[in-house]
Amino acid sequence: MAARLISADEAIARMALAEIDGGFSNIIDARTEDEFDLDHLPGALNWPSLTNEERIRVGTLYKQVSAFEANKIGASLVSSNISRHIDRYVMPLGKDWQPLIYCWRGGKRSGSLALVLGQIGFRVWLIEGGYKAFRAAMVNDIARLVPALRFRVITGPTGSGKTRLLQALSHAGAQVLDLEELARHRSSVLGRIPGKAQPSQKHFDTLVWDKLRGFDSSKTVFVEAESKKVGNVAVPQALMDVMRQSPCIDLQLSDDERVKLLLEDYAFFANDLGLFSERLSLLNEVKGKSVVQAWQQQLLNGQVEAVVKDLLLSHYDPTYARSVARNFVQYPQAVAVALPDGHTTSMQALAFRLLNESQ
Repeated sequence: MAARLISADEAIARMALAEIDGGFSNIIDARTEDEFDLDHLPGALNWPSLTNEERIRVGTLYKQVSAFEANKIGASLVSSNISRHIDRYVMPLGKDWQPLIYCWRGGKRSGSLALVLGQIGFRVWLIEGGYKAFRAAMVNDIARLVPALRFRVITGPTGSGKTRLLQALSHAGAQVLDLEELARHRSSVLGRIPGKAQPSQKHFDTLVWDKLRGFDSSKTVFVEAESKKVGNVAVPQALMDVMRQSPCIDLQLSDDERVKLLLEDYAFFANDLGLFSERLSLLNEVKGKSVVQAWQQQLLNGQVEAVVKDLLLSHYDPTYARSVARNFVQYPQAVAVALPDGHTTSMQALAFRLLNESQ
């Protein structure tokens, strides 16, 4: 049974209808482990036709010897790998299993796997143009999806509990786009989370697209006001443009409550003052070495709360105020919401209120 070629746009459409028509049984990525880790289709399984090392070996033969010799070795390696995938994954499957398969450009690696599975008798789908075509279609789809959605942007100075409110809204059943969660970064110079690497730009785009395509356009999507970059990854421009035109909620907490909240949410700093001191050095150019060294000395003296409060009032607050006023068109008309504290109960109460107002 020959593999059915499917365009990247059609693959996206069928994935969007997966809950209705069953979509594909599995999505199989035939690229190497490193290519898969860099980015892959949502929910894809990695069945490498060539491993990282094997692809390098074949590529070297291609360049240094000949395409013919490279193809012989490549065919042997691909055959062995496909055999292992069949033994490991395919044997328990029934004839109604229908995979969608892709590689980088929809060529030999995915084609070889599709050919063998088709010969077994499975109905196989193959993305024409591979991952490269899918990514181009996905980026275009983000630009299509975003204008149809109704966003409400949560603003507020650092430490006011914007992320906590997003989490409370999500638990309350609201539609939430948490860009910092997807980016695995707190979106500031001190925002890198220890032990958590950020996704690649390509995978971040895919994660954003995967969230967007699941939203109901008739309901509000809550999102935090962000700058163009969240750590090392950039927010898709189409999304950024719509966010900046959307209505805003201005979340406020007292300075002391903000300090308390940050010490809870950034406990890794409070528990490792050496790490905190090291990160502060990133502000040397912005605040000057003398100011940063004064903060570092305060940390040595155990004055953590004083450092956090000074950071808020002298650095984060002025920077944030300028940025949000400049970039978010409806910020001057933002609905101001003052909370007594950042406790879960306060966030939950506000979340239910906002959710009811948005319906």
